[in-house]
Amino acid sequence: MLTRRTVLEGLACLSAAIPLDATARTKHSTHHLPTGGTLHAPAVHRNAAPPKPLVMLDPGHGGKDPGAIGISGTYEKHIAEAAATELQRQLLASGQYRVAMTRSEDRFIPLEGRVELAQQHQAHLFISMHADALHDRDVRGASVYTLSSGASDAQTAALAQTENSADRFGGPAFHGMSPDVQQILSSLVSEETRRGSAHMASSVVGAFRNRIGLLTHPSRHAAFVVLKSAEIPSVLVEMGFMSNRLDEAALRQAVHRTQVASAMKTAVDRYFSAQPRLMAG
Repeated sequence: MLTRRTVLEGLACLSAAIPLDATARTKHSTHHLPTGGTLHAPAVHRNAAPPKPLVMLDPGHGGKDPGAIGISGTYEKHIAEAAATELQRQLLASGQYRVAMTRSEDRFIPLEGRVELAQQHQAHLFISMHADALHDRDVRGASVYTLSSGASDAQTAALAQTENSADRFGGPAFHGMSPDVQQILSSLVSEETRRGSAHMASSVVGAFRNRIGLLTHPSRHAAFVVLKSAEIPSVLVEMGFMSNRLDEAALRQAVHRTQVASAMKTAVDRYFSAQPRLMAG
């Protein structure tokens, strides 16, 4: 099926096959061609490998939005950025991916802005990384979330409500969406994107199992604004909960964050291995 993404990828392959200075040579050809010379069109290599898939990493919160604050005072925004930076390092080191970050410093970005950045980069996969808080401090473990008009459970509904209210830090221009708008978010997402998101969520759960502690029923869904891209498979990963002293203590340790990032890289590998058309040769 011909989709907008396949058309864009085809154009990307075509442009990659044309030498960078081709435009310049054409523009000034009358000054450089010998008498009687002929300007030939550059060769297009039809079998050129596609560009490496681009993974957009989204460290949650930032700037004036600290996110959840742990029992010992740890800010979620710092944990999210540190873990995403480590995952970026591992993905780039593999040589299989391009990676972009919605933020690589401590600054505030509205939820809509994060989605727009992923679309501008034409990302193939969007991963939002968090470590939120719950009222029940006994709850601990990692989980992964995809977009849906309704929440899979009350705990996830409360989590989505907290996440979607992050734009209150941005002032009047960035208030969170109304419940009515949240209810129709899922209708904006294509079936292909839904399947991709579900596949990535399953890959995360499989990669975390036996390596990183998981919630009961770790794959969940709700109307998360940051996951609403219609064309990019998207997941939100909760690496643990800052409201739980054991999770917070673990996430403060670089060794544990490296393990989380390693499991995440495994999930990314599994996701793209099922889609060889997106991988460079």
